Amino acid sequence: MTESTQKLTGAENVAWNLADLYSAVDDPAIDQTLDEADARANQLAEQYKGRIADLDTEELRALVEEYEAIQEAAYLPGAYAYLLWSTNTEDPARGALRQKVQERSSQLDQKLVFVELEWAAVPDDKAQPMIDNPVLEPYKHWLEVVRLRRPYMLSEPEEKILSEKTVTGKGAWSRFFNEVISSSRYEWEGKPVPLEGVLNRLYETDRDIRKRAAAAVTGGLEKNIRTTTYIFNTLLADKASDDRLRKFPSWISARNISNEVDDESVEALVEAVTGRYDIVARYYKLKAKLLGLDELYHYDRYAPLPAADHFYTWEEASQIVLDSYEAFAPRMREIVQEFLDKSWVDAPIRPGKLGGAYSAGLTPSSHPYIMLNFEGKMRNVMTLAHELGHGIHQYLSREVGMLQSHTPLTTAETASTFGEMLIFQAMMERENNPKVQLAMLTGKIEDSFATIFRQIAMNRFEHGIHTHRREKGELSTDEISGYWLQTQRDMFIDSLNITDDYGLWWSYVHHFTDYPGYVYAYSFGELLVMALYARYEQAPDGFADAYLEMLGKGGSDWPHAIVKPLGVDLKDPGFWSHGLQILDDMVSKAETLAKETS
Repeated sequence: MTESTQKLTGAENVAWNLADLYSAVDDPAIDQTLDEADARANQLAEQYKGRIADLDTEELRALVEEYEAIQEAAYLPGAYAYLLWSTNTEDPARGALRQKVQERSSQLDQKLVFVELEWAAVPDDKAQPMIDNPVLEPYKHWLEVVRLRRPYMLSEPEEKILSEKTVTGKGAWSRFFNEVISSSRYEWEGKPVPLEGVLNRLYETDRDIRKRAAAAVTGGLEKNIRTTTYIFNTLLADKASDDRLRKFPSWISARNISNEVDDESVEALVEAVTGRYDIVARYYKLKAKLLGLDELYHYDRYAPLPAADHFYTWEEASQIVLDSYEAFAPRMREIVQEFLDKSWVDAPIRPGKLGGAYSAGLTPSSHPYIMLNFEGKMRNVMTLAHELGHGIHQYLSREVGMLQSHTPLTTAETASTFGEMLIFQAMMERENNPKVQLAMLTGKIEDSFATIFRQIAMNRFEHGIHTHRREKGELSTDEISGYWLQTQRDMFIDSLNITDDYGLWWSYVHHFTDYPGYVYAYSFGELLVMALYARYEQAPDGFADAYLEMLGKGGSDWPHAIVKPLGVDLKDPGFWSHGLQILDDMVSKAETLAKETS
């Protein structure tokens, strides 16, 4: 075991308290909540089904208010089941609860599907004046977005069938994938450990540890590869079937609509990022020199410079985040303090716990919860800042109601990555040692690469496998791995040796199975934040207030309209290039610091 894993972080007992939702996996209030939602849905259907096209503005408002209330009440059992399951996917009782709630939720969706279908079918000449009526102002954007999906909706019986089969189709295969990955063990130092525990070794300064960790990951993934290959193929086929039935023009179109961006804008993002892979190659050639290596391998990608090898306790990490958020906006510190004081965070690594991190925004009547796997590294501090950024966003957006509080993915990453930038800049300002500054800067550059370039490379991987499945049929493991290796190698050009044994590493990424097409949103959000932070540095007066106001809007307007008051124009064709140039400048700064410290 390495020194860092032997140390206690203080996060070992930082577990969330879900009693605000339900008391236990068998709490009878769970069924009671779902039963009440069913009864209200039946009553709503009796009162309004078949009549929405004939409603006046006041009646439509009453309908939407009740629809929103039902959705909010029914959301909590599913949220509780997922939160509980994600911290121990090996517990059958938790898995059973999650499955039961998913089945009940599907049945409820079938009862309510008429609302969106009938509203989308209202003729434009009647619908638009209603949308513009002040009476419906609190729901305006939701009403607009529902109609955006009109060309891809099916009949009510068809929608009900799809909803019913999702539980035993996509939903079941996605759950199975996550449980396979979470329950798998990888040989490390003579002991079986979870995947997260081995992946963390890739951030060690000792190259031998990194090399052995990479081999352990590959060996562990190989044991499951037949299963994961089949799961991937099944989910690729399932999505192709859904898209064909709904007549979506491409594999990514459904995701783009939910993100409230058009296909052309996403293509422009992808082209801009892939067109600047030279930044990645330039940086990693610099990193090879900094590490004193003739050639970098894929397991060297995240190797920290020795000056950055600092261990952070949970208390230290929390204080850094609190202080940095307070310096920007005291209100943000107050919210973060609530997360920490009221046990809304689950931090330690445990067997069966999902890897990675997330912030779950629930309902306006509740609050978000954050899951982490904290191990005391610099990147764990940044992850804490990232997820608390999400938490602040979700906390503030509760004011706009259940239907509009959840943001599209394109802006969902804004607060999280902006939070990371605040913490990074604050830590850089406090540091006087140029070698430590360089180590911190390289870490930030690599995080940004992972968020911008790697996510677009993964988007290209998804494009390859989805297109192949639709045009040529089922893929073999070697074919999937071929797309993975090629898109990863494209990103690094000639700066990193990505060997063939890295080819299986696609098989643990849950984004591909749970949220097809999701990954480009990370790149979108990071480049947006770079532009926002540049505006903040240019004109700091009043920026924090405008920023918090933006977060409070949640998903109640189009993404380009929400960020416009902060001086960012998402419709500007040069927007992406501007953000990428900021990243280019960061690499230039690293080159300068490298010369000064050599």
